[in-house]
Amino acid sequence: MQFLMDAPRFVFFTGKGGVGKTSLSCATAVHLALEGKRVLLVSTDPASNVAQVFCQSIGDKITPIDGVRGLAALEIDPQAAARQYRARVLDPVRDALPADVVRGIEEQLSGACTTEIAAFDEFTAVLTDADLLRSYDHIVFDTAPTGHTIRLLQLPGAWSGFIATNPEGASCLGPLAGLDKQRQRYAAAVAALSDPARTRLVLVARAQKSTLDEAARTHAELAELGLSRQYLVINGILPAEEEAAHDALADALRRHEQAALAAMPAVLLRLPTDYLPLKPFNLVGLAALKNFFSGTEPSLPAASSSADAGADLPGLAALVDELSANGHGLIMMMGKGGVGKTTLAAAVAVGLAKRGWPVHLSTSDPAAHLSDTLAGSLDNLEVSRIDPRAETERYRQHVLATKGKNLDAAGRAMLEEDLRSPCTEEIAVFQAFSHVIREADKKFVVMDTAPTGHTLLLLDATGAYHREVARHLQGKTHFTTPMMQLQDPARTKIMIVTLAETTPVLEATRLQADLRRAGIEPWAWLINNSLAASDTRSPLLKRRAAYERAQITSVRMEHARRVFLVPVQNEEPVGVMRLLALAGQ
Repeated sequence: MQFLMDAPRFVFFTGKGGVGKTSLSCATAVHLALEGKRVLLVSTDPASNVAQVFCQSIGDKITPIDGVRGLAALEIDPQAAARQYRARVLDPVRDALPADVVRGIEEQLSGACTTEIAAFDEFTAVLTDADLLRSYDHIVFDTAPTGHTIRLLQLPGAWSGFIATNPEGASCLGPLAGLDKQRQRYAAAVAALSDPARTRLVLVARAQKSTLDEAARTHAELAELGLSRQYLVINGILPAEEEAAHDALADALRRHEQAALAAMPAVLLRLPTDYLPLKPFNLVGLAALKNFFSGTEPSLPAASSSADAGADLPGLAALVDELSANGHGLIMMMGKGGVGKTTLAAAVAVGLAKRGWPVHLSTSDPAAHLSDTLAGSLDNLEVSRIDPRAETERYRQHVLATKGKNLDAAGRAMLEEDLRSPCTEEIAVFQAFSHVIREADKKFVVMDTAPTGHTLLLLDATGAYHREVARHLQGKTHFTTPMMQLQDPARTKIMIVTLAETTPVLEATRLQADLRRAGIEPWAWLINNSLAASDTRSPLLKRRAAYERAQITSVRMEHARRVFLVPVQNEEPVGVMRLLALAGQ
């Protein structure tokens, strides 16, 4: 493996959700530790599942990994980091300020921007902690899905600039003096990230057009930030020997993968590249991780032999039929990155539109994959995207034209500086989000939300807005906020999308718990791309299908009130006609 050779101090894995970053980072950490190195594995993902891979508790304290000498892991918890940050800001002034002022500051510090910056504080602490660096030969980062990773890695330069140019401005992060104290640490983190002698970036993709395009975009954006030492790993390729089974599904998957590799973006061809085959087993537990890079198959418990698990579950056509009965409403697809939310949102939208209902299909996914999936148009269907950059600029111009209209030069300059705060994007995106979902009283609004970490941050912004409106409207007889609409099952149907695999199901379970804490009850679970629901003769695919059955049973018996099962498709469901077929039209 080229990306494992002469590994530097810091190794980052990044890529579109679901490509195997967690598996690769965990297997890499185990591999380096077995070579006698002292290794720390760090997750900066708001939806980390490293603990599930190692089958042990980890959390936000450095924790030795059982059974691997020299290996420890740390999960940076953004919510815990935000709570600690709020306490650092508020505790010194809580008794000195009026209660309403303190409540106002708490609201300002309750948004997604504060959470991300607080987590970034923890991230930079790892990169620059001298004692930590002396304790470990390698620090391996299991980074978040691409959109969040790019935002996270952009923050060092963005905030260095913000601190330098906005010493007197307002910020959601509290007193800027507190940020200024971190200036040297931020600068050191930037230097470490951009030093090829210390940092290696591993782009992870599957042999699929969407993930390869995402890797190419990430490559260019991170290269501009100075992360020039990049490698590419294409994970989960169906082995050529599966062609001997003469199986239609295996042949189609193999054909699609080879076509995607042949059309790989030119910028990726210049990178050192490794190819990893699809494994017949799940990458959970030390036995699987230790054998990940070898051709040796570990001794694992036998998978379920029940051939009918999920055979009676309804498919996507039944889901669209049931949704049609309402005539309108908000439908939101949520789940871990890479589970197929974009495809299922598009399929449900075209299915409803084909039945004659007006439908608005929208995405808040920073990676914007929706236009790639819906290559065509259909009567009754409107498609839009909440573009964070465009919405931020629109919001800036609106504020400057209204609040800045009568300001003098000095006041306008102050306002412009304040609008450069990263929180401006959070506000702008939320305004667009709340505008779109209001249409659900008249038509179907289907939202393809971003991967889990970003979705939770977006919902956190919605919740903060809900609390702010409720605080200001105390005593009023009636008001409705977006959070209230999300909490109303008569108006909103939340679909949790997952795969029949251990880690996605665990992640979906965690998402459901987070939604319930916010007073939001998921309406159904969709198990997507199921091999167990398909007809295959491929030995490898049949073995993977057998591992799925335990997860399907777990979802329907322990987690979901309604379950819909969507089989893996021989042809990639891109374009209106294939989406209609997927939706049973």
